[in-house]
Amino acid sequence: MNTNEITSLFDEWNLALQTGEPKKVAALYEYNAILLPTVSNQVRHNHEEIEDYFVNFLAKGPKGKINEANVRIFGQIAINSGIYTFTFKDGTAVQARFTFVYRWNGERWMIVEHHSSQMPE
Repeated sequence: MNTNEITSLFDEWNLALQTGEPKKVAALYEYNAILLPTVSNQVRHNHEEIEDYFVNFLAKGPKGKINEANVRIFGQIAINSGIYTFTFKDGTAVQARFTFVYRWNGERWMIVEHHSSQMPE
C-alpha cells in the first residue's frame, strides 16, 4: 500500500457522489463508521444515518476536488487529511477541511471515520 492508493480512495468516493445514489456512497463506509458532515450538525453513526445525510447533499450535485492531501499509513489504518473544495450544480462552492480514516478489512479499504468542516474564514 502506498500514498497513491490512499489518495485514489478519495477519487472513488467522489465518483460515487457523481452517481447521485446515497447507497453507493454509504457503501464505502464501514458499517459502524462515524461521519461528521460538512453541511449538517448531526453526527452520523451507521449506514442508515450516513445514507440519509447524502440524500440531501447529493441533491446539490456536489463535485469534490482535493486542494491539499496529507496521507499517513499505519499498518491497516490510513489517514488522509487536508483541504477540499466542492462545487455544486447551482454554481456555488464551499471549501472545507477533511479527515478520512480508512481501515483495511482484508479485502479493501473502508472509511471508518470522515470529518468535514467548512473553512471558518
